[in-house]
Amino acid sequence: MAERRFCIGYALAPKKQQSFIQDSLVSLAASRGIDLVRIDTDRPLLDQGPFDCILHKYYGEDWRKQLIEFRVKNPNALILDSPDSIERLHNRISMLQVVSELKIDNANESFGIPKQIVIYDKETLFDRQACEGLKFPVIAKPLVADGSAKSHKMALVFNHDCLNKLKPPIVLQEFVNHGGIIFKVYVVGQYVKCVKRKSLPDEPEAKLGNVEGLLSFSQVSNLTPREKINDKFYKMMQLDDTEMPPLSFVTDIARGLRRSLNLNLFNFDVIRDSKIGTRYLIIDINYFPGYAKMPGYEKVLTDFFCDLAQNKDSMKKSPDAKEGEDKIGSDRQLPVKTADQETRKTAIDEDDGGQSVNREMKEETPVRD
Repeated sequence: MAERRFCIGYALAPKKQQSFIQDSLVSLAASRGIDLVRIDTDRPLLDQGPFDCILHKYYGEDWRKQLIEFRVKNPNALILDSPDSIERLHNRISMLQVVSELKIDNANESFGIPKQIVIYDKETLFDRQACEGLKFPVIAKPLVADGSAKSHKMALVFNHDCLNKLKPPIVLQEFVNHGGIIFKVYVVGQYVKCVKRKSLPDEPEAKLGNVEGLLSFSQVSNLTPREKINDKFYKMMQLDDTEMPPLSFVTDIARGLRRSLNLNLFNFDVIRDSKIGTRYLIIDINYFPGYAKMPGYEKVLTDFFCDLAQNKDSMKKSPDAKEGEDKIGSDRQLPVKTADQETRKTAIDEDDGGQSVNREMKEETPVRD
């Protein structure tokens, strides 16, 4: 009898496909019974397959309708992830609201988000009262975070007078001194990996809010020499000397976000407040990030795909499986791992400091975005 294989159809934009669908991933997955098959987005989804799972980072109303139709015709198929869940991350206000709702017991560390406001029009932008309580400098970001080049255009604004150079709708987020280091936490199902990258340098307290001007950027971790506002700082900074956040703390946040967002594939950016060394701030959440930059991503993703296949088979065999269950996204939660399995599934990278590879600008979350 032929081996039962698990077929995953993927729909990705060309750049995403080029970076993520590497031969090394396809070969490893195939060796473990997982077939990765490209979906032709120029053809109806229902005319292709059969697929056990749809893996996608592709947008548009037509695509959303095709996913709904596919789910109706294939009630046992998985869709990663739910378009509605992904949509929440396209707004920089709604994406971080979930952080405030998380309840995590930790006696040593705390977390939250920086103070921020949203500006919808020019009139409000010029109104100083609207920014009352917000300390400069601030990071100005487009409200929409849809992965487009425009959504990555940000600016470090040093005083209120410089706001007139910006175009609403935007989010103004207080800049917090964080030692020039950002922690990027990748989540793949239950797997969690934290790496460190260079970020914007700290601003001395005496200068905060008093510097004239505005610095535009897209990715702080890949600033060009012309864009760097303190090149001496970058040369002196040693990523190896930076202590990583506690693994259990990061993992608890990751799992809480996964449950609340109903997503399996995402990353989030964290900074550590220089004033309060145990205070961490989440500044961005990004769907289906550039996993290929993560060392050993092929095994991580293949393990995840195998878990999906195993979980789907167990759901089929279970007499308690609910009829009409929504198969889109991470509502199909994977079973809890044993202690040994969980150790294998969770890792923290102490050696990957500052290796920011700009293979795919859209997929690498900007450091203060």
